Amino acid sequence: MRAYLTADLPGIGGIIKESPEDFLVTEIPLYQPCGEGEHTYAEIEKRGVTTLDAVRRLSRSLGIQERDIGYAGMKDARGITRQFLSFPRIEPDRLLALSLPGIQVLSAVRHRNKLKTGHLAGNSFTIRIRTVARDAPEKAAAILHVLSQRGVPNYFGEQRYGGLGNSHLIGRALLNGDFKAAVDALMGNPESIRDERWRGAVEAYQRGDLAGSLELFPGQCRTEREILKRLLKRPEGHERALDAVPPRLKRLYLSACQSSLFDRVVEQRIDCIDTVLNGDLAYRHDNGSCFLVEDAAAEQHRARDFGISPSGPMFGCKMKLPEGTPREMEEEVLREEGLTLSSFDLPGNLRMEGERRPLRVPLRNLSTVPDPQGLSLTFSLPKGAFATSVLREIMKSHFPS
Repeated sequence: MRAYLTADLPGIGGIIKESPEDFLVTEIPLYQPCGEGEHTYAEIEKRGVTTLDAVRRLSRSLGIQERDIGYAGMKDARGITRQFLSFPRIEPDRLLALSLPGIQVLSAVRHRNKLKTGHLAGNSFTIRIRTVARDAPEKAAAILHVLSQRGVPNYFGEQRYGGLGNSHLIGRALLNGDFKAAVDALMGNPESIRDERWRGAVEAYQRGDLAGSLELFPGQCRTEREILKRLLKRPEGHERALDAVPPRLKRLYLSACQSSLFDRVVEQRIDCIDTVLNGDLAYRHDNGSCFLVEDAAAEQHRARDFGISPSGPMFGCKMKLPEGTPREMEEEVLREEGLTLSSFDLPGNLRMEGERRPLRVPLRNLSTVPDPQGLSLTFSLPKGAFATSVLREIMKSHFPS
């Protein structure tokens, strides 16, 4: 569990996502479609459907390739989410006439280009927290005041590490070139698996019973099963066995490792997350660029006004490092993992170039409303930030991601 910015303030407890209506997310577009062009931008509302599931269903219904459908950001299945997708050479009326379970097309307007990942300003959230303490409004107000003044810690959090909480461990092993460790991590930790048969499969693998493990692994664990089949033919061939993992999934594991390392830097700086230091690469919130801080005292007013924030590393082979104390802190995180920036210079499309990311983000458009079921919050965050970073500070209790 990562450190809290508001550790000295008690949380309100509670639970979230009891029903889809408890978690509403609306994408804030970076720009509006212009009304002409070969692509159509459609705003969809989906319930209980991930972004990738929605893309798959829409591609089948429209008879186009999944890769031709553009989207700005990923939204999960739990809740009601509104986001924009782009479709090439599809009439707006055809999209508006679609009727698919869990997916409704709200609007469709032509535009000149495909929607690309990251082409959004942020997301707006309306979230109900149920079964909260009686004094929840007062407790939440105190916490939200701090977050509004100092910023929201820009943690990725456990949601980034996959359903079994192991994605970052797989990525770290891949970066270290330890292919057996990567396979071990991919098979999972039996303590994190509720399904008895699945748990038995992992335990059999850990005992070295590859055939027994293969027999027990559920059919939906296709990657694990394919790896085991390859290992049965060549027990020491872990590197070749990992060829069963699709490149897209490998990149997901590597990205999870990047996120884990970033979260550690956020935690290191949690007590001074709103303060720039000499040597920091400060992140400009207006355009996303970074600059080297040479006189922290002279720049601090910009941090106070939320014009800039200290940045942290999404480590990669071309990422620029800060100087002084911030650099020492980041390099220590790498050393503890046995990594260097060159570790991320992997072959082909697995190469991770890296980038900078703000250690905190602004909390905007905030309001709280008590209701009979608990407490409702409305707020917005910039792209790349997660509502769970706000909720964990307020609730200070375990909740589903």
